[in-house]
Amino acid sequence: MLSLALIGFLGGIITGISPCILPVLPVIFLSGGAMSARGEGETKKRRFARRTMPLASDAAAISDAATATAEKNAAPKVSPWRPYFVIAGLVVAFSVFTLIGSLILALLNLPQDFLRWAGIVVLVLIGLGLIIPAFQHLLEKPFSWIPQKNVGTDKGGFVLGLALGAVYVPCAGPVLAAITVAGSTGRIGPETIVLTITFAVGAALPLLIFALAGRRVAERVKTFRKHQQKIRVTGGVLMIALAIGLVFNLPQALQRLVPDYTSALQDQFSNSEQIAEQLNLGGLVNEQNKDLDQCTNGGTELESCGIAPDIQGIQEWFNTENNEEITLDELRGEVVLIDFWAYSCINCQRAVPHINSWYDAYKDLGLNVIGVHSPEYAFEKVPANVKAGAENYAIEYPVALDNNLSTWTNYRNRFWPAHYLIDAEGVVRHIKFGEGSYQTTEKLIRELLVDANPDVQLPPATEVSDDTPEAGTTTPETYLSLGKVVNYGGDEKYSSGTNTYSFPSKLADNSFALKGDWELTFQNATPRNGEGSIKLNYTASEVRMVLGGEGTITVKRDGKTETINVSGTPNSYSIIPKGDTIETGTLEVTVSEGVEAYSYTFG
Repeated sequence: MLSLALIGFLGGIITGISPCILPVLPVIFLSGGAMSARGEGETKKRRFARRTMPLASDAAAISDAATATAEKNAAPKVSPWRPYFVIAGLVVAFSVFTLIGSLILALLNLPQDFLRWAGIVVLVLIGLGLIIPAFQHLLEKPFSWIPQKNVGTDKGGFVLGLALGAVYVPCAGPVLAAITVAGSTGRIGPETIVLTITFAVGAALPLLIFALAGRRVAERVKTFRKHQQKIRVTGGVLMIALAIGLVFNLPQALQRLVPDYTSALQDQFSNSEQIAEQLNLGGLVNEQNKDLDQCTNGGTELESCGIAPDIQGIQEWFNTENNEEITLDELRGEVVLIDFWAYSCINCQRAVPHINSWYDAYKDLGLNVIGVHSPEYAFEKVPANVKAGAENYAIEYPVALDNNLSTWTNYRNRFWPAHYLIDAEGVVRHIKFGEGSYQTTEKLIRELLVDANPDVQLPPATEVSDDTPEAGTTTPETYLSLGKVVNYGGDEKYSSGTNTYSFPSKLADNSFALKGDWELTFQNATPRNGEGSIKLNYTASEVRMVLGGEGTITVKRDGKTETINVSGTPNSYSIIPKGDTIETGTLEVTVSEGVEAYSYTFG
């Protein structure tokens, strides 16, 4: 837990000093810091008190009178704790909204961007309250029942922090990705909460330092002390400007103008195997899965790795009798193969023919296959999409929709595909992550079938060609989504919202770049204001794209062009048909507006 807290804090610090904090700095400096400075009246009072301390009581009375006059002309008193309240509100809002915001909105049947828009509205209201004192009093009336109502626009600042937390979008990184996945899947435990809070604190700490610096400057510079009312108005104007900028995604444009000076730190953080292991929040050890580590990935002989964890949290079953649930307990006495897959994953698509052949050959001889569909993308959670994908690949064995990744979590799984072979006693005897080694897996299936029934008459082993590419010989799977982007080689920052991109003068091997206006989200990339282009340098014998929406893509390669229609739910489209050899090349895909691009996969 301590290591996770440290990872979250360091990840937050990196985010807190990155360019993505720039849009909120003026608001933090003035409204969070400078407004809490002691005004001219209070400063005079303290100086006067120090000078007259040795004098008699009549001098003290004069001091009190001078102080009262000075305070009467000073700006409204602001809590000295305001910087801390603002940052506390930001930490609370970010933590709560990130972890359970989606759940709350879903329960209330509200759109997922409701909190962001609510935060923008609150920023405008607070800004108006700072500019127009009468409007500020109207804002405070609903809270008049609170004895110490530090909820106004110029007092504690906690509400301002809440609004900033709702609109503040930290830069993407491995810690934020882990938090987002945990929140979206509902797997929120003590570890996730610790990671979220420490990340939020780490990201907010530089902002707190900046706010305190603003207060210090305001106290030291006479102009600030004498014109606190003007500071309030300026802070209000900046707050409204930030809200308007957020509406039109102007902060992203500002970030693009500033080089990402934290990219090297972020890369080191992202590429650390130790950190990646700690952030595997979906794979926490429990009593059911604690022995799975005793199996060697892709072992050539049967091993013993504990009783198989339960299949749990399934939204829906199909390809079963009356689409009823299947439990592992009712399959005792027979062999079970559990296959974790996702229908748009090319690695899974290459594995499916082997699983189909085993199911056809051994289903009447004691083998049960269960396909646990664990989605990578939101569109893979739609039952109709999964059923269509299963039909496309001729899957007839039972499929369980693990949309909340509950069974995935219970098996501590991290791979698509992943195979868990279970014997007749319910013990996991073999685990294989990823593609390949199909002959070994089938050999072990046959051994377990004989162990379960020594009299079984097995047919000859199946003969399905293994099309698994040799490790390292093809371009790695390339995601275009903001949350999982890999292999990006463009010059501009890959950031959320709609931004303009251009191809670099030189594109690295096994990487891609964008051209035109693209909107990037945590699910996909979509061209805006007309068509957009993607240039890709690849090494593969086959290239496919996961696409959705309505429109066309035009593929340009070796001076030839081909137009492919895209329609309906996201699916995998062939860009370069499978060849006999692995080749290196460059292709450019022009995507029409209305088409959603998710990823490239390679064979």
